[in-house]
Amino acid sequence: MSQYLLSVYQPDGPVPEPEVLAAIGENLDALNTEMRAAGAWVFSNGLLPPESATVLRPSGSEVLATDGPFTESKEHLGGFTIVDVPNRDAALEWGRRLAVATTLPIEVRPFA
Repeated sequence: MSQYLLSVYQPDGPVPEPEVLAAIGENLDALNTEMRAAGAWVFSNGLLPPESATVLRPSGSEVLATDGPFTESKEHLGGFTIVDVPNRDAALEWGRRLAVATTLPIEVRPFA
């Protein structure tokens, strides 16, 4: 078995309407239940907006702390799921299903 990170990328901008978020939440709950039943689910969670981040950057012998995201972009990491599956194809299938559930792009990447 191999672990994969399924990263959810969401666009910057306003949060969708509550009824849209509720439907996505129901889809995610159902998918997470399926992942658990299949023995693939390891961990998942959403993240607060990029403005809540603190970036730590080494600078000589010090580490500088900066509020906010590392770079400006049109999208940001909004959440993630870690799956433990037999192969890349299985990870891609869970990633496809996560993309449908969230209506957002998903990056599938194996752990080293």
